Amino acid sequence: MTGAGRAIRYAATMATAPSAEQRQRRDTTLRERAFRVLDGAWRTTGGYCWPNRRTYPHLWLWDSCFHAIAWAALGDERALREIDAVFRAQLPSGFLPHIRYADSNRADRRRGPLRGVSSFTQPPVFVRALDAIRQAGMPIPDHFFERAAQALDCLWRDRLRDGLLVIIHPWETGLDDSPRWDSWVGSHRWRRRRWTRFDRFLVTQTRYAEDGRGIDNACFLAAPASFNAIAADAAALLGTLLGDTAWRQRAEALAAALDEHAWDDDEQLWRDIPLRGGGDSSRIPTVDGLLPALCTRDRSRAAAALAQLSDPERFHAPFGPRYLPRTHPLYRPGQYWRGPAWPPLNYYLALAAVRNGYLHLSADLAERTRNAVLRARFAEYWNPETGRGLGARPQTWATIAVAFPGDP
Repeated sequence: MTGAGRAIRYAATMATAPSAEQRQRRDTTLRERAFRVLDGAWRTTGGYCWPNRRTYPHLWLWDSCFHAIAWAALGDERALREIDAVFRAQLPSGFLPHIRYADSNRADRRRGPLRGVSSFTQPPVFVRALDAIRQAGMPIPDHFFERAAQALDCLWRDRLRDGLLVIIHPWETGLDDSPRWDSWVGSHRWRRRRWTRFDRFLVTQTRYAEDGRGIDNACFLAAPASFNAIAADAAALLGTLLGDTAWRQRAEALAAALDEHAWDDDEQLWRDIPLRGGGDSSRIPTVDGLLPALCTRDRSRAAAALAQLSDPERFHAPFGPRYLPRTHPLYRPGQYWRGPAWPPLNYYLALAAVRNGYLHLSADLAERTRNAVLRARFAEYWNPETGRGLGARPQTWATIAVAFPGDP
């Protein structure tokens, strides 16, 4: 075992472990409350959960994928219905919009020219969702896998630049106001109005295909480490599910490009690659820069990156990983995208830990996330130092805490 590997195991086992009986009671409570959150957000007419009735009253792509994973962990057949709702928004080109509006006739120029859906996408979590449904023993019709392949193929066809997938708006990462976008915004100080103006400006600079999907942007083009890692994971997993080596080869090529172009030896994680606009902020060490541990073939890099989840000076915190290291000058544990913990990222970090054989780290991430979700009352995100809930509450994606992988 490498030094980084020993550090991971040591720090993970240093957490105060609850007794088996306490853990069972906690997990039973978590499952009961998670079911109530999902069931309370379920839209029978649409066949999906809105993330939050007031703040997010539509279908969001990666949110619904996390809902499906949670539904599957709870043994509820609505898992497949939620993914069906996702694919019903798919364009003939294979493109999957990041929002499907509750009103199918709605047109919102702030998110592109399409009616009923947005013109932007989000990370392809849907393959993980299909695999979770399969593992739960629920039958999946073949056309779901065909839709997933079409969606990934559209990404590779539209967005591959120099071996990496690009995004044309920060929304597409799901990490909307990450400090990695600060160079484009022109300030390290987060102010909602400034970021809203920036988001809307980028929509005006977007170039659309004939069917209305976004394909380029005159002022913003980036190859994010997180988006590429999730896409590589999706392609590799789809290749396994379909027995298709071509998808596995695409995944390997993407992972190799990340290692070649995005590895930051100083920070021991992967940075984003700005291709149009941007600057040094793409190297800010945010926790999503660890996600390529999901797909890299370089186990020493994966170990060095994941070890930071056990380092109190980096990302390790009482209630799950900080978004920024504790000592970073931009770290603000209670400010939007400047430090709070986020359940979707915690889930993928746990997957990365499992892939690299660090089951104790994955279990530690699961414990801290489950405790935080209950303490924060299923908040959208939370202060990683105190567990105080922040953002929308309840936020349905917090139910992913019932589905964490890799408990030893």
